[in-house]
Amino acid sequence: MVPVIALVGRPNVGKSTLFNRLTKTRDALVAEIAGLTRDRKYGEGKVGEYPFIVIDTGGISGQEEGIDEAMASQSFQAIKEADIVFFMVDVGAGITAGDRMIADYLRRSGKSAYLIANKIDGKNPDVVLAEFFELGMGEAIPIAAAHNRGITTLIDYVMEKLHPKVEPEEETGYLPDEAERAIEHEQLNIKGTKIAVVGRPNVGKSTLINRFLGEDRVVVYDEAGTTRDSIYIPYERHGQDYTLIDTAGIRRRKNITEAAEKFSIIKTLQAIQDCHVCILVLDARQGIVEQDLHMLSFVLNSGRALVIAINKWDGMDADDKQRVKDEIDRRFGFLTFAEMHFISALHGTGVGHLYDSVDQAYASAMAKWQTNMLTRILEDAVGSHQPPVVRGRRPKLRYAHQGGSNPPIIVVHGNLANDLPEDYRRYLANTFRRVLEIKGTPIRFEFRQGENPFADKTKEVKHSSRRRAEAVERTANVRKNKIEKARKQLKKSYQKPKG
Repeated sequence: MVPVIALVGRPNVGKSTLFNRLTKTRDALVAEIAGLTRDRKYGEGKVGEYPFIVIDTGGISGQEEGIDEAMASQSFQAIKEADIVFFMVDVGAGITAGDRMIADYLRRSGKSAYLIANKIDGKNPDVVLAEFFELGMGEAIPIAAAHNRGITTLIDYVMEKLHPKVEPEEETGYLPDEAERAIEHEQLNIKGTKIAVVGRPNVGKSTLINRFLGEDRVVVYDEAGTTRDSIYIPYERHGQDYTLIDTAGIRRRKNITEAAEKFSIIKTLQAIQDCHVCILVLDARQGIVEQDLHMLSFVLNSGRALVIAINKWDGMDADDKQRVKDEIDRRFGFLTFAEMHFISALHGTGVGHLYDSVDQAYASAMAKWQTNMLTRILEDAVGSHQPPVVRGRRPKLRYAHQGGSNPPIIVVHGNLANDLPEDYRRYLANTFRRVLEIKGTPIRFEFRQGENPFADKTKEVKHSSRRRAEAVERTANVRKNKIEKARKQLKKSYQKPKG
């Protein structure tokens, strides 16, 4: 499962700066949830094939009162949620009472914690790090978050601890985290389409989940996995297997109300990472709010297939319904690939149609295509609309192949492929989506430029031709030399005096 890293420490030691470095904030999702999460901020990062979740917390000084005390409490809660803790200190300030208090708490918590010494730039690590051994947290890892120094080394070191390399005799065909997940899923009988029902509190997730698990469904069993209290619920519908990933907490059928549900961004992020299809539930009566957009950003950044359910549609008059539709068109107009359903989870209205969209989205997200088919689509697209000229040259797109699934990734190769303008990339994406009938899932493109894959063969032909030409030339020279030698011998024989 995706590991969770909490950043803790006193105020102004650089936690938010490190958070932005780890999550690459400009590109990756960053959500600051008000209310329950208070000062905590959640984001996602990735090293190679390994994603992770980062929690940025408020500072802990050890002398909190009032609102500061509540914020410190949230920081301690983040430590409990995390798999790994980055305990940050400021090398310029030295050790403080707050640092000692945090170190003592971490030692007693038993959490896997790393001491991170920030603001090391311009200082001798051997000198300034020595005093931090006093905290009993082991050797400090020096970084300069503001200047991006030491960040890669830090995260590579931690990821190596989390995902040790598999020895050849132990290889399973999976990446380490995939192998762990495959074993866990086999033990829990998790199979079929994995569906994550996500959304902010009180939009009707629990009601919808219980509607999914109604009398006409066969629930195999309900058992907690090792996924930070997310519940995997395998069941069958019309002969097809599904698994619900329930982020709302343990419930017994219909006797848990939505009001009792506890919102957890950690569970939601992990469920989104692990599912095939997300159902994002919105409340029609409250309209679209900021937390809905945060939740949507989680799904879009993960690349997961998406179905949107606008719940509590029953009982609304025509004017209110039109107002909601207008708002959805205005704020979600860019979501052309996602199916939207207006439902009532309480009464079951429209819920059955969700399955049609889920099945369609799953099929598109997991589809496989042959390289010759994708290359043919690329050639037709280029034939209908040539790429625009870039710096006096027109890009030549040569071939395409599939680079992955969930989401589908199509890799396009050609000269100047990296320089294609954004509007032409959208044209290609729309063309592939239309021809391949991809629905319900985002589609990602990778553009790679380089030599023609057949260039080596062409070089071999040219090299062979050159060798043959050189051989012919050598033969001609040998023949020429022989003729010249014979001519000289003949001339010499005529010049001999007669005896």
